[in-house]
Amino acid sequence: MVTKKKTKFFKSLRFRIMVILVILGIVPGIIATQLMIGNYKQQAIEVRTGEIRTQCVILCNQIIKENYLNDPNSESINSKLEVLSNAYGGRIMLVDRDFKVVKDTYNVDEGKILISPKVVKCFKSGEATDYRKYGQTLELAVPVRSADVPQMQGALLVNISMSAVMATVSELEQRGMLIVGIIIVLSIFLSYILAAVLVKPLARVTKSIEDLTDGYQKDEISVPDYTETELITDAFNKMLTRMKVLDESRSEFVSNVSHELKTPMTSMKVLADSLVGQEGVPEELYQEFMRDITAEIDRENRIITDLLTLVKMDKKSADLQISHMNINQLLEDILKRLRPIADKRNIDLILDSFRPVEADVDELKFTSAISNLVENAIKYNVDDGWVRVSIDADHKDFYVTVADSGMGIPEDSLDRIFERFYRVDKSHSREIGGTGLGLAITRSTITMHHGVVKVFSKEGEGTTFSVRVPLSYIP
Repeated sequence: MVTKKKTKFFKSLRFRIMVILVILGIVPGIIATQLMIGNYKQQAIEVRTGEIRTQCVILCNQIIKENYLNDPNSESINSKLEVLSNAYGGRIMLVDRDFKVVKDTYNVDEGKILISPKVVKCFKSGEATDYRKYGQTLELAVPVRSADVPQMQGALLVNISMSAVMATVSELEQRGMLIVGIIIVLSIFLSYILAAVLVKPLARVTKSIEDLTDGYQKDEISVPDYTETELITDAFNKMLTRMKVLDESRSEFVSNVSHELKTPMTSMKVLADSLVGQEGVPEELYQEFMRDITAEIDRENRIITDLLTLVKMDKKSADLQISHMNINQLLEDILKRLRPIADKRNIDLILDSFRPVEADVDELKFTSAISNLVENAIKYNVDDGWVRVSIDADHKDFYVTVADSGMGIPEDSLDRIFERFYRVDKSHSREIGGTGLGLAITRSTITMHHGVVKVFSKEGEGTTFSVRVPLSYIP
């Protein structure tokens, strides 16, 4: 359990905000500290170099003035060399133009030849300076020349210790590490508090959703602290509204299913009880009752079949068997099959083909959808009426229109006719064998083909269904 909590914390937004804030606090602190120490170190080296250079230039002028390179016995210059060497804790050597060591404050290399890179560079281009980081020494070569003679007379090679400067730098680095440590602790502490503050609105959103789920909150949630939380709550409220609509629709659907299935069962039970409760029932009456029972069984079977079709479509388990079809021929076959039903009421079936149309459809399902529309147009029509089916297309979609001269649909019912079990005229629908599911199945089928079905109707003047389906099916 503890491990899960730790894993949950490390995966949380709060932890990630903490990490970001800690990094933002630590990295600038480390960079600033290192820059300050580096700047101090550079300035310290430059100041020390400047001091030594000044002393060396003064000493070089005296060396030229007293001709020390030819007669290194000047007590004043020897004294100054020793004082300068002791003051800076280093070594000073005087080299003439033949690279011979005239004077060495360490008294080691006097009279020897010294071909040092610094001395060579000094004779070629003037002053040469080098700081050795790891040895903590500063090496400086200063030319010895006269203002009257352009040629250098010699070079003063100074090698001094920078340990005092480096000790100060080391102390500064320790203090810098201490400051960085303090910054790290403060960054963690402040980031923990700030992360908690930043994440708090999200926690409020979570709490509101949990309260809503547990039933403590009836309506919508609202956490307007941030734009993001406001967007989340708005999206959740929209989803909640949609869920309420779906729940109401589901409840209504279950109620309708129960009613529709119960009605035939009740009728059959009444008929059966009538037969059982009577003795010597005439054969004609017996046959009439059995025909009624058979009709109710057929109606129950149609309802169950349509329900199973809708369930398959809702679960998307009814995969489309797409094939390239001649839509004109498909419509002709539908009208040919339904024409006997229309002829019984002297209703004209008319097909208007404005152009040849070929498209990708599921033959069985699309045929069933259009058949539902045409069959409804016949059933809910007037005697001696007409049903006109038209087919047209553009570069992208094809259009099927089913218009009739029937009774029409009231305006207040137009928005509901595609609902399951909804009937405009319940008594009339039950008389002609309607289940109230045909149009729902039609819309689901057209939707599965990425199409749209619309209805236009005026009561007493007829109804027109318009179907638009893409010519090419793209899953």
